[in-house]
Amino acid sequence: MKSVLRWIWYAVLLALIALAAAQFWFLAHIWYWVRHNPESTAFMRERLEIIRRDEPDARLKHQWVPYHRISGHLKRAVVAAEDDKFMSHSGFDWEAVQKAYEKNVREGEIVVGASTITQQLAKNLFLPPRRTWWRKAQEAVITAMLETVLTKRRILEIYLNVIEWGDGVYGAEAAARYHYGATAAALTPEQAARLAVMLPSPRSYTPGRDTVYLQQRTAVILGRMQYARIP
Repeated sequence: MKSVLRWIWYAVLLALIALAAAQFWFLAHIWYWVRHNPESTAFMRERLEIIRRDEPDARLKHQWVPYHRISGHLKRAVVAAEDDKFMSHSGFDWEAVQKAYEKNVREGEIVVGASTITQQLAKNLFLPPRRTWWRKAQEAVITAMLETVLTKRRILEIYLNVIEWGDGVYGAEAAARYHYGATAAALTPEQAARLAVMLPSPRSYTPGRDTVYLQQRTAVILGRMQYARIP
C-alpha cells in the first residue's frame, strides 16, 4: 500500500512540475513580446497546416505593422465590437460573463460568449481552438499574465496584428489589403466597422461580399465607435 501511495505522490509531483514548467514557458514568451513581435500564433499554425493539406505550398497572408500604422478607426471599431470595456477591465468582463451565462441558460445552449480582447489574444497565441475545460482554465491564467506584463496598447497592437480576417488572412494590414486593396493606416470608418463585424466569423466573408446582417451591424458599430476608448 505504501508503495502505491508513493507512486501516486511521484505522479502528482511530476504533473505539478510539468504544469509549472508550462506556465513559465507561457510567461517567458509574453515577457519576450514586450519588445519583440510574435512571428505566428497557435491558431495561425493550425490553420496553415489545414490549408496545406490541399495546397502544400500555401502561405498565410500576414504582415506585421506597428500600432501607429493601424487606423484609429479600426482600433475603435474593434474595441466597440469586441470589448467595449477593454480599457477599464483587468482581462475579464465579469458583467458580460454574467449576462452571457443567463442568456445561454435561457436558450439551453451556448449562443453567446463573453471573451475580452485579452482572452481572445491568449487563446490565439497559445491554445488550440478546441473547447475543453482545461483550455478555459489555461486561457484564464494566460490572460492574467498578459494583463500583468503587457500594456493595454501592446495587447491591442498584438491582437490587431494576429487576429483572423479571412481564410488564411491574419492581421490588420493583410485584412485591409485583402478586403479593400488599402493599407491598415488608410481604412475609413465604414471599412473599419465592417472589418470589426467580420471578426466572429471571418472565413464567411470574401472581398466584396455583402449581407443584410453585415450592413446592419456595421451601422451599429459606426454609432458606437465615437464612444470607444483606446490606448
